[in-house]
Amino acid sequence: MLKHADIWRAIDRLAAQHGLSASGLARRAGLDPTTFNKSKRTTGDGKLRWPSTESVSKVLEATGASLSEFVSLVGESAGAGSLQRVPVIGYAQAGNAGFFDDAGFPSGIGWDELLFPSIGDPHAYALEIAGDSMDPVYRDGDTIIVSPAAQIRRNDRVVVRTKGGEVMAKQLVRETATKVELMSINRAHPDRSIPRADVAWMARIVWASQ
Repeated sequence: MLKHADIWRAIDRLAAQHGLSASGLARRAGLDPTTFNKSKRTTGDGKLRWPSTESVSKVLEATGASLSEFVSLVGESAGAGSLQRVPVIGYAQAGNAGFFDDAGFPSGIGWDELLFPSIGDPHAYALEIAGDSMDPVYRDGDTIIVSPAAQIRRNDRVVVRTKGGEVMAKQLVRETATKVELMSINRAHPDRSIPRADVAWMARIVWASQ
């Protein structure tokens, strides 16, 4: 018998295949972004809430997946061993104090999550891009995966947080003992040179949803 958890698992896995959170998948399908949120999967009195056939149909159309492909994602063991849960942090939220610890790892609970192929970093997280400062590489609504454990080299794209709480995605030009030089991905925005003492942490972008 098909279970409530089976259907929601398939939706989460379909989202992961396209590099999206559950809310990102709903948005792509033209649905309210909260349609697939975990808080919507049960009612306030604990009753199970199932996704509608209309919402599933819209998701399949938006992703190009067939019904048989969707059904193949239902089982408990369908690729589960190679996936990890990645917290999704809104880019605007990322600029606020308290969302990261001193090492650059997400702190707190209640994040939306996406299932993502394992990258060997349990502290990896996702940011949903807002605005045009990273056009044309990263566009408004794209999701990027950030890995604090990944080694950073010159010309890598990185997320940098300053001790003042500013969060930015740039390309690393050069890192010296005294400063970090960053190139803006959108050339209409200025490059940045940040004193090393002002950098709280820097982490590499390992994947983007385009």
